[in-house]
Amino acid sequence: MPHATIDALPATALMPPRPTVRDPAWRARVFWTLAGLALLWPMGVLTEFKPWVLLEPGALKPALNFVGAFFPPRTDAEFLALLLRETWRTVAMATAGLTLALLLAIPLSLLSVRVLSLSGLAGRMTVGAAVMRQCVRWLLLVLRSVPELVWALVFVRVVGLGPTSGVLAIALTYSGMLGKVYADILESGDAHATSSLMRNGSGRLQAFFYGLLPQNAAELTSYTVYRWECAIRSSAVLGFVGAGGLGQLMDSSMKMFNGAEVASILLVFMALVWLADRMSSALRKNLG
Repeated sequence: MPHATIDALPATALMPPRPTVRDPAWRARVFWTLAGLALLWPMGVLTEFKPWVLLEPGALKPALNFVGAFFPPRTDAEFLALLLRETWRTVAMATAGLTLALLLAIPLSLLSVRVLSLSGLAGRMTVGAAVMRQCVRWLLLVLRSVPELVWALVFVRVVGLGPTSGVLAIALTYSGMLGKVYADILESGDAHATSSLMRNGSGRLQAFFYGLLPQNAAELTSYTVYRWECAIRSSAVLGFVGAGGLGQLMDSSMKMFNGAEVASILLVFMALVWLADRMSSALRKNLG
């Protein structure tokens, strides 16, 4: 009889209930999407963001004519020699500026890392150490808050036109960026090995080189190479204010509406970014 009862039941009654397919978080997603649009709309109005203006005949035709002048890029020997010289000057400016930034950022980042504080091993830093750490973080904040373009305008008035102003501008701004990110990377890692070394009599530099650096070397190197790539782009922008390099060459080409020269310069920038990306991948692979 029990078997007959089961056989008499419909097939749908024996099937497990289907799980609900409704997303439980759809209300929150819709709410935050609408809230984001509500915030972006007044910002677009305030900034007079009107992308459809680009499609107007009066604006579209000159833009297409200028872009059409990009092809073919200029490749004669005289311009290529000039392009090579300015490329080398741009890379040298970015590299020198980043090197100076590292000389300032590394000690500042080590001073601001809590795990390397001897007084912090007990759980609470002394007043002097805490004040010094906070002052270093404020200094890094000030350095990275001022754009390199502003620093370049200041140094152009001090040292005159040329790459020196660009090097100093990159050094100051990037020291604040590198110091802040280096400190965050070092503090986010596992501090057990570093603390053990310091509790057993090791100095802070030894704890850094044998505890913090090995486990964070790949991430630190990757970010440093990325900042070198950014420094190359920054040096191009600084060229527009008289710092020399590819930026100054592009400024003169843009003013002359010479699209072929601009295309050649942009191709060089793409090659430099690709080179930085390859360097970063190779270094991460070797350090990983």
